[in-house]
Amino acid sequence: MLNKSFSPGEIESALYAEWERSGAFSADPHSSAQPYTIMIPPPNVTGTLHVGHALTMTLQDTLIRWRRMQGRDTLWQPGTDHAGIATQMVVERTLQKEGISRRDLGREAFEQRVWQWKAESGGGITTQLRRLGASLDWPRERFTMDDGLSQAVREVFVTLYQQGLIYRDRRLVNWDPAFRSAISDLEVDNREVQGSLWYIRYPVEGDAAGRTITVATTRPETLLGDMAVAVHPEDSRYADLVGRSVVLPLTGRRIPIVADLHSDPEKGSGAVKITPAHDFNDFEVGRCHKLAMPSVLDEDARITLAEIADELRSEDGLADPAFVRGLEGMGRDAARKAVVAELERLGWLEKIEPHRNQVPHAERSGAVVEPRLTTQWYCDAATLAGPAIEAVETGQVRFVPQQWENTFFAWMREIQPWCISRQLWWGHRIPAWYGPDGHVFVARDEDGARAEALAHYGREEALTRDEDVLDTWFSSALWPFSTLGWPEQTAELARYYPTDVLVTGFDIIFFWVARMMMMGLHFMKDVPFRTVFIHGLVRDERGQKMSKSKGNGIDPLDMVEQYGADAMRFTVCALTGLGRDVKLGQKRIEEHRSFVTKIWNAARFCEMNGVAPVADFRPDAVSSPLGRWVLGEAARAVAEADAALEAFRFDEYAATCYRFVWNCFCDWFLEFAKPVFTGGDAEQAAEIRAVAAHVLGIILRILQPVMPFVTDDLWAQFGYGEKGSLMTTAWPTPARPMDGGAAAAEMEWVIRFISAIRTVRAEMNVPPSRLAPVLLRDAAEATVARATRWEEAIGRMARVSAVEVLAGDMPEGAAQLVVDEATLVIPLAGIIDLAQERQRLEKERAKMDEEIAKVERKLGNADFIARAKPEIVEENRERLAQQQDERARLDAALARLA
Repeated sequence: MLNKSFSPGEIESALYAEWERSGAFSADPHSSAQPYTIMIPPPNVTGTLHVGHALTMTLQDTLIRWRRMQGRDTLWQPGTDHAGIATQMVVERTLQKEGISRRDLGREAFEQRVWQWKAESGGGITTQLRRLGASLDWPRERFTMDDGLSQAVREVFVTLYQQGLIYRDRRLVNWDPAFRSAISDLEVDNREVQGSLWYIRYPVEGDAAGRTITVATTRPETLLGDMAVAVHPEDSRYADLVGRSVVLPLTGRRIPIVADLHSDPEKGSGAVKITPAHDFNDFEVGRCHKLAMPSVLDEDARITLAEIADELRSEDGLADPAFVRGLEGMGRDAARKAVVAELERLGWLEKIEPHRNQVPHAERSGAVVEPRLTTQWYCDAATLAGPAIEAVETGQVRFVPQQWENTFFAWMREIQPWCISRQLWWGHRIPAWYGPDGHVFVARDEDGARAEALAHYGREEALTRDEDVLDTWFSSALWPFSTLGWPEQTAELARYYPTDVLVTGFDIIFFWVARMMMMGLHFMKDVPFRTVFIHGLVRDERGQKMSKSKGNGIDPLDMVEQYGADAMRFTVCALTGLGRDVKLGQKRIEEHRSFVTKIWNAARFCEMNGVAPVADFRPDAVSSPLGRWVLGEAARAVAEADAALEAFRFDEYAATCYRFVWNCFCDWFLEFAKPVFTGGDAEQAAEIRAVAAHVLGIILRILQPVMPFVTDDLWAQFGYGEKGSLMTTAWPTPARPMDGGAAAAEMEWVIRFISAIRTVRAEMNVPPSRLAPVLLRDAAEATVARATRWEEAIGRMARVSAVEVLAGDMPEGAAQLVVDEATLVIPLAGIIDLAQERQRLEKERAKMDEEIAKVERKLGNADFIARAKPEIVEENRERLAQQQDERARLDAALARLA
């Protein structure tokens, strides 16, 4: 006997453990079934399950469970990423508490501490994924620094180096001065801050009139590294100065005035200082005009004069070498204040304006990112991008929604060299060794490097290993094939590559999706996946980005604890539509917990009424209209669920399940079946019980991909199969019953009839205890016959005392409504106060007119539209639509009383 209520906390962990023990999650490389593969976007080993993980993992698991039930040999590849900078930061913070640093330990001992941390604390997210119900193939779990993947990384690096696609170069990078390392664009958080715009006068060299050119800058401290002043080629204010030089205040360096499109005549003074070693745009201008590129900030973002010391002189009284030398070793913020004060003292500071601008911060350390000119390892991304672009152009890879192809193309066609080295200790160490003269030897191991060095020098020489490690995204780019055993040619690699679909967010299309495509095509000669499904971001109910500062975030584990994994998962699916963000709130999860409860209660009702699986049940032999109708609706639900999942319409899949279970099965079928269960004809009752059991089984199967726990528990308790067996039970096929069309027409008419009466009763505030007759006017004989056949159900479910044909004149005080050709007349005089009810409706309508007018005025205000946040504007539009619908309902109610 089913418990009175479903308690997720009591069954989820035990049921998941049973699933895992059974091996049902595992792929079978020797199976004859068609494979279906999804690669998990490997979460950071330092990570905990956040709401974004809950979204993408739920969607992937829904697809995997659905395909598994369809008989596919499914591989959902699990694993974690070593997350270089994030993991190093975690361990370094632990060391700080012990009063030591990684440099105190040394590299080898520090790496051992990181491995120790991983063994003890890392990978907790895998346990949390189990709480969510993720059916990953856990025995195949990989880590981006395990031996097999490390071998793949070395093989790829050496091969690309030998092909000339990996090289060393001196370029600008995003530099984290706290970690003293280059970082990727994804690890940079641009924050809007209130700063200043300093206008500085640079004297034109040799100008007898003492002419100056004013530059506007947000970074006066980098003035020491200026190598030019740029003006727009069509800016008439400076046309006669192009080709001349200015004298750089404080240092006395002569720098040219160049014409370049980088300068915006409408911004600031129209003239900009060019500091090639400390700004990405300036770097490109510097390369174009062949400018020198001295660095004036070191790895700690402190002033360094090493590359400009020889230029410091006091010619013409325009420089103060003593002041400049006093900046050596000063932090950039302090140097900024000192430079500004000195420029003001010398009269070169024209003015200061408040200015809001985007300042890049390192996501992990929080330090302000410094563009820094360093020698790093680079990958020729442009060459590798060509085949990836072609793969999307020719349809080898498709994006869903298709609009993301444009984003992919925009990034890939403008791709820059990929900086793949990081100045960290945790990660894949670059397989490069240096001879005493700096000559580099790239090899798969040190013995290989020594062999190359011997051949190069003709003798044994001491070699020094490169200190840097690889960008985390380098190893992640190999994930689809390195996890399957490459470079060995394994059975798994042959069977599961390429994968079927990648499910991920748009923010890593460039960082991960594109790079997997580049590496897969280059080394496997095929794309790593056929489809890329891009889902939106998770936002709060109002469409605002979730953040700790706003206090609007949701912890998915808290939601699972409070409402159960099924409610959390179903909510995610229900809100995931193509091309839109997911507006998630606790209230929605609570509402869908009610859906879990509804399923449980429906199953319990069936059990209490003798419903049990019938082994030889034949849907095509069902004779009753009620049975044939619900079987037809079940077939339609299966077909719609299939089509929705094929199209990655998770919202439509959830809506189909919800509509069929709650509305069709619970609200209508079980309500119609009640008198049959309790006192109908024995043969008819047996048939309806068998139908109910069959349809409940279909419900549990189509819901299993998204609600695995409650469905599996009910499946076993009802006797459909063994505990834990539902996930490997065949997905239902949409089998429609004989003569289903006639049954559907009959039942849909009854439902429309009852629904129409219920609507009128609700609109008119008729108390449930007051029954009213329904009189039929202009009804066809078939309609009267139907009403007679279903009079008991109509009376019970619509609170109707009798259904009769109208004889004589229309009664006073009656509400009227039309169902098909018939007019339904409901006499309400004596049941409700009609005058009072009309007054109430008119009052509500007048109030609604006022509310609509307010919102329309707001939306008609161009200033509001321009200033308000998009989510606020959208919220008002949704409110207006709801209010207009309510007004239409009130109009209909008043019309019925007319």
